[in-house]
Amino acid sequence: MPKLRLAMAQTNPIVGDIEGNVAKILDACHAAASKGATLVLFGEMSVTGYPIEDLATREHFVARAQQAVEQMALDLQGSGLGSLAVVVGNPRLAEIETRSGWAVANNFASVLREGSVFGGYAKSHLPNYSVFDEYRNFVAGTKSFSFEHAGVEVGLLICEDIWQDGPVVQQLLESKCDLTLVLNGSPFEIDKDDRRLQLVKKLAAKHNSHVAYVNLVGGQDDLVFDGESIFVSPAGEVVARGRQFEEDLIIVDFDTVEGASSDTGAVVKQDDDWQTWNALVLGLRDYCRKNDFKSVVLGLSGGIDSAVCAVLAADALGAQNVFGVSMPSEYSSDHSKTDAADLAERIGLQYQTVDISPMVTSFEENLTLGGVASENLQARVRGTVLMGLSNSQGHLVLTTGNKTELAVGYSTIYGDSVGGFAPIKDVEKTLVWHLAKWRNAAAVAKGEVAPIPENSISKPPSAELRPGQVDQDTLPDYVTLDALLRLYVGERKSVAQIVAAGFEAGMVERIVGLVDRAEWKRRQSAIGPKITGMAFGKDRRLPITIKSKEY
Repeated sequence: MPKLRLAMAQTNPIVGDIEGNVAKILDACHAAASKGATLVLFGEMSVTGYPIEDLATREHFVARAQQAVEQMALDLQGSGLGSLAVVVGNPRLAEIETRSGWAVANNFASVLREGSVFGGYAKSHLPNYSVFDEYRNFVAGTKSFSFEHAGVEVGLLICEDIWQDGPVVQQLLESKCDLTLVLNGSPFEIDKDDRRLQLVKKLAAKHNSHVAYVNLVGGQDDLVFDGESIFVSPAGEVVARGRQFEEDLIIVDFDTVEGASSDTGAVVKQDDDWQTWNALVLGLRDYCRKNDFKSVVLGLSGGIDSAVCAVLAADALGAQNVFGVSMPSEYSSDHSKTDAADLAERIGLQYQTVDISPMVTSFEENLTLGGVASENLQARVRGTVLMGLSNSQGHLVLTTGNKTELAVGYSTIYGDSVGGFAPIKDVEKTLVWHLAKWRNAAAVAKGEVAPIPENSISKPPSAELRPGQVDQDTLPDYVTLDALLRLYVGERKSVAQIVAAGFEAGMVERIVGLVDRAEWKRRQSAIGPKITGMAFGKDRRLPITIKSKEY
């Protein structure tokens, strides 16, 4: 009746910080050993961070990662943990093929024990695209790998393997492993955790094997890895589940006869609103932390988008590190100024007012402008103010545009689109409102002040660049617009298919035209956390110069 104690370690690596990531791995190994673990599993590319993109083509980087893994095995041996089996993810130089002198790396799962790397599983070649996409570029391993530990036959898979029933999975089926370890770097998307769980359950049932699935956690540029590692029995029971959006160490006792149990237990799954909000918070927090930004600055218009971004920033960094700037012009309403001040007081952020009217007037006295050019000038002056404060005080500028505006180009390039990070870039307008209400309700439920003024939620949205302006002067209502965009952008439906779904033909053609023409703006926009399966700049990439009307 062979048995072992497994530790599933979900860590938050920083891409390129090999020394720091290894130190984190070693700390987790010591913590696992102190809890009696004899086998420790880490996430995909946990040694280098993930994704490494073009670093996969740099031979010296991949070689350094390999050397770090070999040294880690020696360090474990030297600290008395030589008998501990450790499975880590790292790139490894491929034994064959180079392209134009570039090294081609394997995506590798190394098994460390008794002071050496005694084996591992190599997926074919580690591609240098940004992250795994199940619709393209799938590169599987060609030969499965399993090893015996404490009398238990243990198999290895890496992330994409479970999305496709390829030859490696079939080989593991034939080897009849008792326990299958899956190393993952799977970014967060709304509802994706349900799909992951079903895939793991399917693998466990088909393989008749217990499956330990360990995922990375943390923000990396525009990706957010949410952790939520899981251990599943062949019967589909979730024996243990890791925390979302936090580093965690999950302990599971495995017995080849009696099955698996865990004192850690299955962490309660939170609802989509909680998950979405915390994904956005972690994405912003880690972008700042990993790039050495201590504070952020953003424009506060009194509207819903800037309000949600400000609260996200306060949750991520602390209100004392958030600098909000009200920049009224002659067209700004009184409520815009009072709502911005109300928000700042509720959150407790740093707040100042900069009247842009004299600056705009100075430009207009020296240029002959009118119409949209005059409207855009106000936005560009505001962008200049924010960038000036960024340069002088070291803040990261947050741009507050949402996904709906980004889709139809409803923004001023080099104006309100100015910024280094876009917290709600992948959040459609109707979801912005929904999250604002959810965040307020969550605060009230804890006995706190609702951070977002009710007037910012309920009033008609407006850029306030001309008298009496509201968004719906030029756009359909946002409920209709978001529904249409989900079909065109999210589901790749054609104009004819969208019209067949019940949308008015003229409106569809106009909105599709706006989306297509705005591609050049999106190419220049700041990155922001990806939370959907079709994020601009990450999943949807169309040519800027294109004449086709149907695609």
